[in-house]
Amino acid sequence: MDPALSVLRARSSDAEATASQLAAVREQLGLQDGPFVHLARWLGGLPSGDAGVSWVSGEPVLAQVTAAFAVSLTLMLGAFVVTVLVAALISARTVRLGARRQLHRARSGSVAVALAALPKFLLAALLALVGGVWLGWFPSQGWSGPASMVLPSLALGIPSGAMIGGLLNQALPAAFAEPWARTWHAHGYAPAKVARTAVRRALAGVLPQLLPTVVALVGGAVAVEQIFNIPGLGRLSLDAAIAQDLPPLQTATLALALLGVVAGLLLQGLRHLLLGPALRAGGLPALHTPPLPQGRATRFLTVGCALALAALIVAGLLRDPLTVDTAGRLLPPSVAHPLGTDALGRDLLARLGHGALRTVSISLAVTAVCVVAGLLLGAVPRATAGLTEVTSTLPAVLAGMLTTAVTGPSAWGSALAVCLVGWTPYAAQTAALIEQERASGHFLASRSLGAGPRHLLTWHYLPAVLPALALSALLRLPTTILVLASLGFLGLGEQPPTPEWGRLLSENQPYVELAPWAVAGPAVALVLLAVAAVGAVGTGRGGRAWIPARGRRSRRGTGSASGLTTE
Repeated sequence: MDPALSVLRARSSDAEATASQLAAVREQLGLQDGPFVHLARWLGGLPSGDAGVSWVSGEPVLAQVTAAFAVSLTLMLGAFVVTVLVAALISARTVRLGARRQLHRARSGSVAVALAALPKFLLAALLALVGGVWLGWFPSQGWSGPASMVLPSLALGIPSGAMIGGLLNQALPAAFAEPWARTWHAHGYAPAKVARTAVRRALAGVLPQLLPTVVALVGGAVAVEQIFNIPGLGRLSLDAAIAQDLPPLQTATLALALLGVVAGLLLQGLRHLLLGPALRAGGLPALHTPPLPQGRATRFLTVGCALALAALIVAGLLRDPLTVDTAGRLLPPSVAHPLGTDALGRDLLARLGHGALRTVSISLAVTAVCVVAGLLLGAVPRATAGLTEVTSTLPAVLAGMLTTAVTGPSAWGSALAVCLVGWTPYAAQTAALIEQERASGHFLASRSLGAGPRHLLTWHYLPAVLPALALSALLRLPTTILVLASLGFLGLGEQPPTPEWGRLLSENQPYVELAPWAVAGPAVALVLLAVAAVGAVGTGRGGRAWIPARGRRSRRGTGSASGLTTE
């Protein structure tokens, strides 16, 4: 789209876009000079604190971005506190049982998976409605003080905390199964001391996920900022991107990139501090999940979720998803419409069923590409130093704008946009796990015995990385669906009337108060999909670590009881 036309419409939606007006806008902004001249001018003004003026409002950009950045950073810190609390609650039972050597069964993780699958914008709408409007406990709109950050922090922090807590919960059994834990327990060490050391040991592998999960909320919490009317950096970036207002967009992107680099360095330093000298001395045993059996309740829950989801999809496929009935708008669930109808009177069960294959297939394809890209890029952390941190803080909508300019609005264009930024969590996790694996005693022993790259890849790198990446990918699958939906909602992805789960949530989110059933169906389907997928992986593993038999035998007795410095 012509930047002059976008700026003109952003300045006044009623203005008629005549040739003379567009020419005046081009001359005023100097668009005839080309993008490189504008970029050079912008870069030249940055050392003196001049980031230019907004093409739309005419106000200084630096003041706008600084104010929005402060708001988003404060909101991110609030979400971080909620993330830590939720992660601690989710992993508390595993910590307590493991410290007492009573962890005999694998945890299903269904609570963490269900919370991680909750759409942030849907949770934000419910919190604003219940906590802000009905109960009046906290403000539901605006940014006027500490009370204004409570509800949006909960909306952002609960799913993020469930994500981090689920990953930590899966890593803790391996930490408690290490030789030092058995030795300490046999010598009568206090369970609290064992628990602290195990959490410290397991947290090092999960810590890199804070960057793409929590820090990225500074620029990626666009939907939540819109619902609560928060003047944050995400909204500023989105508005600037839509209006093609380059000065604030460039400045906001630079601020996010610098934040990513600084946060990445801090998290890397904290991770090295947690692991201590063992990371450098080669005395760090690799974490591998012990063979804990799955409980019967976990298997029943997995099968139940899978059957319920299959029943919803099959029943929806037997109905027409495109028939519009304006006389039956937002009808509640009934025999004729088991999940109710949407704002156009279309059957929600039909749209849910027909959108299942397209939603899941595109999301799985995007997730697979992101995992493979993250695995490859994370395996060479020196070559991608800084790239992961910068990319992880950039909103997907910016990538969506770039891909749409090339491919046009389409489902696969939005999928490409998500792939451009979605690989960062897996790259950060891969780099951290490979670094720990290289510092383990059995890895150094294999190297000293002349093991080649193929042997190291088969028996060391892949067994250390793949289980954690698979779990992380499944936990992030609902998030991928929702990011694709948000791009479609902005006109950058899947276009109506195509039924797609994320779009169903986006389209019906404004009617949460009037017709909550309009969003209940796709939200429940996301939760069922996530729980069934994670449960199926756990059941398929049979409670055994994903390590080849020779790899498991070669690891016996390699862990050192003093491999982790605790003082």
